[in-house]
Order: sequence, then C-alpha cells, then structure tokens
Amino acid sequence: MEEEKENTEEAKPEEEKIGEEVGVITHYFNKIGVGVVKIEKGSLKVGDKIRIKGATTDFEQTVESMQKEHESIEEAKEGESVGLKVKEHVREHDRVYKVE
Repeated sequence: MEEEKENTEEAKPEEEKIGEEVGVITHYFNKIGVGVVKIEKGSLKVGDKIRIKGATTDFEQTVESMQKEHESIEEAKEGESVGLKVKEHVREHDRVYKVE
C-alpha cells in the first residue's frame, strides 16, 4: 500500500516545478566559472533566482552579476547573450529557468 502512495506522488512530471524557461547555455569558461546565456524568452535581471538544468547539470542560484561585452549590466532581454558567474560547471545546451 505504501509503495502505491509513493508512486502516485512521483507521477507528476518534474518539469512542472522548474519555472519559466528564459534561455540556454551557449558556452562555458572553465577558468573563470562563467556561463554564456542566450536569452530566448523574457528577460533576466540581477537578483533573479535561476535553475540551470541539463543532462548532468541541475542546480539553483541567484544571479549576482551579468556582463555583456565586458560591461556590467542589470538586465538582459530576449535575443541578448550575457556572461553569468555560475557556482557549478555548466554545459552547452543546458536550459536556464527563472524560479520563484
């Protein structure tokens, strides 16, 4: 009986809880721990909480700083690519989500 209850709770797809997809990782600079994010939908601001998820990547962090063409920016809009300091290794094609 208990096993059935656990399976029912796990039946919900995890994607529902991720949040709003805003972009994709296009490059990662290993030495400086910076991922390049192409904003595909909406915008991303300093202070936003994000989740980066891919085949082997899955973590959350707060956006502490962003750069575009070596200039610090506060907000990135759709179509822009920005450098983002990340706390873990990210990979090309990892998806970036805004979470609450």
